[in-house]
Amino acid sequence: MLNNWMVVPTCLPLVRRRCHACTSEHFRASGKFRVNANHKLLDAWLLVLCAGCGETAKLTILERTNVRSVRPELLDQLHDNDLGLTAELLQDPVVQHRNRVALDWDNAWRLDTAGSDHLDREVVDVSVRFAARIPVRPVRLIAEGCGLSRAEVERLITAGKLVSAVRLGGKFSGDFTFTLKRYS
Repeated sequence: MLNNWMVVPTCLPLVRRRCHACTSEHFRASGKFRVNANHKLLDAWLLVLCAGCGETAKLTILERTNVRSVRPELLDQLHDNDLGLTAELLQDPVVQHRNRVALDWDNAWRLDTAGSDHLDREVVDVSVRFAARIPVRPVRLIAEGCGLSRAEVERLITAGKLVSAVRLGGKFSGDFTFTLKRYS
């Protein structure tokens, strides 16, 4: 039987960016957008607040974009300060690259294992899915989900008792499966 685990965001991640007013390197999304029209051209920014001093910074979403090329739904979401759009745009690699920022997901996600009654079986097959692009070490997820230490998970991988089609080292943000063999 395949067990399903889900990595779920619990809040918006922090934005890694240096504040020009203080020494902080983290900003939090305010959930507010600023839209500016200059004739038929639009600029739109997501406003972020410094976690240290509260200074406001802008992340560019649209830059000198013809108003006719912007979907009306997107424009409505920008004007309504849509929180779902905020989450979507923060995770957009194009937005991150354009603004030279990265996301800090520490303490912004949880692992939902749907109970732990599966841990007593000889062979446990688990499918791990991500509700958002949250970079997490698979070893950490497996340790947390199975109630093991990270060192024990590493020992199981080395012994060949924990196998996966993906490399379990490093950080990963895509769905994967693994098999844990409890027999000796």
